[in-house]
Amino acid sequence: MDGGRLDQRVPWARLLPALRCPVCGAGLAAGERSVRCPAGHSFDLARQGYLSLAAGRGAGAHADGAAMVEARSAFLGAGHYAPLTEALARIAAEAAPADGLLVDAGGGTGHHLAGVLDALPEAAGLTLDVSKYALRRAARAHPRMGAASADVWRGLPLRSGAVDVLLNVFAPRNGAEFRRVLAPGGTLLVVTPGPDHLAELRAAGGLLSVDPAKEERLRRTLAGHFTQRAEERLEFGMRLTAAEAAALVGMGPNAHHAAARTASGAPPATVTASFRLTVHRPGKSA
Repeated sequence: MDGGRLDQRVPWARLLPALRCPVCGAGLAAGERSVRCPAGHSFDLARQGYLSLAAGRGAGAHADGAAMVEARSAFLGAGHYAPLTEALARIAAEAAPADGLLVDAGGGTGHHLAGVLDALPEAAGLTLDVSKYALRRAARAHPRMGAASADVWRGLPLRSGAVDVLLNVFAPRNGAEFRRVLAPGGTLLVVTPGPDHLAELRAAGGLLSVDPAKEERLRRTLAGHFTQRAEERLEFGMRLTAAEAAALVGMGPNAHHAAARTASGAPPATVTASFRLTVHRPGKSA
């Protein structure tokens, strides 16, 4: 992208009709380096290529910092979570129209959504996150993907019913807002850690444990808005160097805790990756 011109980004021609003003909810029209609603609310295209659509004071206050994003980019870029990306791509390809719109809410660097778009050559994608460091990478992650700042708790800058597949991978969930933006036949695909996720690292140094009530909390969050249609469990072993183990710890919540220092030594021979993938459709749950 040259000089941040919105009209030179091919995906924005497809993404803009799905966006709405985060202040008043009206549609957005493209300018040279910004988008604007009829009421005059204007939002800039950052030099790095992402739209600044997180409205309100304090938006992004708890966003991932540069070091966390760097660790995540290095770890995911090495392909350690490739089986997860492949599973997401398979499920999304079965659920989405060929030319559909896919959005990753809390999508970070856009790594997983880029892999999904590779499986859907006519689809367009949008990564939403609160971290400017992550969005700078997401804006360059795939030629059919855009990136925009948005806080899931303040409302997504998307028109109602505009999204065909919504991804949510280890990120906050707003059931009512997710339901609003999904098309009537749309699909919500959620990934949460399984009980044995990073078990060896946790045993070695006291990293944060996987909350045993996580599945129940997910059910409560989506209750009244979605019906779960399917579930998959994905588990595999990873052989990591000390640097890769440190990046794995540093890219997530453990980066904020003293336990992150445990990855500085020799890692276990194999580290377990364990995920729960659930597929949800709009509709009141039982």
